[in-house]
Amino acid sequence: MLLMIGLLSFLSLSAQEATIRGTVTDTTGETVIGANVRVKGTDNGTITDFNGNYVLSNVNTPSAVLVFSFIGYQPLEVPVNGRTTVNVVLKDDTQALDEVIVIGYGQVRRGDATGSLTSVKADPSARGLAPNAQDMMIGKIAGVNITTGGGSPTAGATIRIRGGSSLSASNDPLIIVDGVPLDNSGIGGVGNILSTINPTDIETFTVLKDASATAIYGSRASNGVILITTRKGTQGKVTVNYDANVSFSTRTKKIDVLNTDEFRAFMTENYQGADNESAMHALMGNADTDWQSEIFRTTVNTEHNLSVYGSTGNLPYRVSLGYIKLDGILKTSNMERYTGSVNLSPSLFQDHLKLNLNGKLMHIKSRFANTGAISTAAMFDPTQPVYDENSPYGGYFTWTDPDGTPSSLAPANPLALLEQTDDRSKATNFIGNAQFDYKVHFLPDLRLNLNMGIDYSKSDGANTSPNMPRLNSTRADTTATGNRPAATCCWNSTRSM
Repeated sequence: MLLMIGLLSFLSLSAQEATIRGTVTDTTGETVIGANVRVKGTDNGTITDFNGNYVLSNVNTPSAVLVFSFIGYQPLEVPVNGRTTVNVVLKDDTQALDEVIVIGYGQVRRGDATGSLTSVKADPSARGLAPNAQDMMIGKIAGVNITTGGGSPTAGATIRIRGGSSLSASNDPLIIVDGVPLDNSGIGGVGNILSTINPTDIETFTVLKDASATAIYGSRASNGVILITTRKGTQGKVTVNYDANVSFSTRTKKIDVLNTDEFRAFMTENYQGADNESAMHALMGNADTDWQSEIFRTTVNTEHNLSVYGSTGNLPYRVSLGYIKLDGILKTSNMERYTGSVNLSPSLFQDHLKLNLNGKLMHIKSRFANTGAISTAAMFDPTQPVYDENSPYGGYFTWTDPDGTPSSLAPANPLALLEQTDDRSKATNFIGNAQFDYKVHFLPDLRLNLNMGIDYSKSDGANTSPNMPRLNSTRADTTATGNRPAATCCWNSTRSM
């Protein structure tokens, strides 16, 4: 009885599994070569040959659903329903070809665009914590390599489109925001030029990769062009959006160095029997200090964005406000940014004249940490304390020569390098443009486009080190108060175009 039941089950399973054959064509009757054919929910799949034919084995014909897909065509799902031959016709994906992208002085359909370009839509709901615009592009555009400049809140990024093209000149791409080119030299006191834009205001990134971009923007586009288009108002009722992010930052690893006990054992072993053995032991302290833990911290970062968009009569508008506060894991480093933007995009004369008015204001406050403290923490004596109440240098332990002056051969106290350096900056930047696109009434295929823009920035900052034993700055003015040296240097800059 068991043998008969097993035999009947095997025959039933064999009857259900079969080989499916068929042909894949498009709406014009041409065969589609290399189309993907897969049984839905499984790894069983194949591709069509040079004649558009496919063969798929071990298919459960009563319940299987075949999925057909190919680039440029709409995906298609077809139930088998016990058949052994399934022929399908794939339809063109016209939506991708009709997508309008910004390029050069106007807009074109993707299907009509020439040259190598990539357009990526920014999705605020899926961006996570992306305080700067380049964070939204990392890993999303082929041929575009973005290398961040470190974990500092003010750090910029190196952007290369299809690699570098020059050994001596700049390899940075040209960045254009709503038709206004940004100065790659940046703004004084702002480490990242793209931090002037609130990422939630960005609608699309369009990257022009080949040399054809120089026909529009000149030699500045020889390293590629990144076109950033910001969000605009829409017709309809007023909509209010608010989003917030809270994130935590912490050090994940540290440099593997000798701890206090290992350091003492090393000194004892290497100076045993030496003439200066007693002097070396006398220099060692009684503390147990992890200098890397002293300079790093765990931080909480916050971001808030509010936008209002809709229309008043025939005037679509969008207004947004943003605030972000980032604290670096290296003590004393932080950044606060306030942003605001206004967009008006009315259409006049039965849509023959379209206006696009944009204004973006940014104010950023930064404090820069002395990154030299990282390497110093890895080499500083772990037996020494952080603080010394008898030290004339702000109460921090400091290696000194016999005359009491700081030793030029010993490293500086890592925590003192951070807390005794007050390097701050404030910067304000305004980017505005007015674009007029007129479709001539008597010749609608002729369009006149006028784009006027302004990029204005002002920044100032100061670097004060009131109790530092040494100041690595040739621009410093040094004065002495008792035994506590003081140093201050400052700068300011203004740029407009």
